[in-house]
Amino acid sequence: MRYVVLASALLGAGWLAVAPAQAQQKPLPYGTPITLKQAETIAAAARAQSTKMGIEESIAIVEPTGELVYFAKMDDTQYGSTLVAMNKAVSTAQFRRPTKVFHDLIAKGADFNYLLQLGKANSVPGGLLVVSGGKIIGAVGCSGGTGAEDIEICQAGLNALK
Repeated sequence: MRYVVLASALLGAGWLAVAPAQAQQKPLPYGTPITLKQAETIAAAARAQSTKMGIEESIAIVEPTGELVYFAKMDDTQYGSTLVAMNKAVSTAQFRRPTKVFHDLIAKGADFNYLLQLGKANSVPGGLLVVSGGKIIGAVGCSGGTGAEDIEICQAGLNALK
């Protein structure tokens, strides 16, 4: 019992450290889930950016619960990218932060290794929030390139909604 209480306390204290340093503020609220039309717009722009960069990608778009709304896998995309893109999107939506946040914290060292045990948390860069009207309506996850390339492709998709 003592270990359960200690683990819970450490996890709770550690979770506070996950929030970006600038914002000890309340995370954005969830809004009405992304529509299929919005997801298609994001995916088309992400696919166009991916093609421009010469990278075959998997692109997953989920609603705030993490349920899949839209998925595309470009020809010749590595098979592993299918699940990785979906996991990035789910992690981003359910934890209300880009996957790069987890990546950056884990890179700080052993004090953040507990993040590897947070169920659906994904620390591979390439998952971004879809925000509309100041509310999270979904998330996009891209996989096939480097983390930085995946972020750039996701961002191109999000830019198409503006």
